[in-house]
Amino acid sequence: MVNAPRSIDRMLAEARRRLVRLTPGEAYREFVEGEAVLVDIRPQAQRAAEGEIPGSLIVERNVLEWRFDPASPSRLPEATGYGARVIVICAEGYTSSLAAASLQDLGLSRATDVIGGYRAWRAVGLPTTGAPWPAEPDPTCL
Repeated sequence: MVNAPRSIDRMLAEARRRLVRLTPGEAYREFVEGEAVLVDIRPQAQRAAEGEIPGSLIVERNVLEWRFDPASPSRLPEATGYGARVIVICAEGYTSSLAAASLQDLGLSRATDVIGGYRAWRAVGLPTTGAPWPAEPDPTCL
C-alpha cells in the first residue's frame, strides 16, 4: 500500500505532537545534571561556523538512528537502552523535531528536542564554544 503524500509542514506538526519539547534552559538543566544526553545533529560545517555546546555528543543526522538504536551493532555507548533520555538539537529546532520523532519510532520514548535549537540556546546565553556568529546566516544551513 502506498502512503498518501504529506507536506513537510504536516510531517513536522505530526512529529511535534508526539514530543514534549524543551526550552534551552530545561534541556541545559537535564544535560548538566546527567539526566540526559544532548545530541548535536548539525553538520560539521554548521558547527564550525556557529560553534558547539561543550560536552554535547556530535552525531550527524544521517547516522543518528544507527547510533542510538540499542539493537544496532553500530550503537554508541550512550545508547544504553530504550529508556535513555536523548535530547536532540539542530540549528533552529526543525530537523531535531523530525529526528527525535524518528528515535521515538525506534522505541526511545523519552527522546525529544530543543525549541529553537542551537540558535535559541546561544541567544539565551547558555555555554557554547567556537566561532562567533556569522554576519548573516548561511541560507544553506536553514
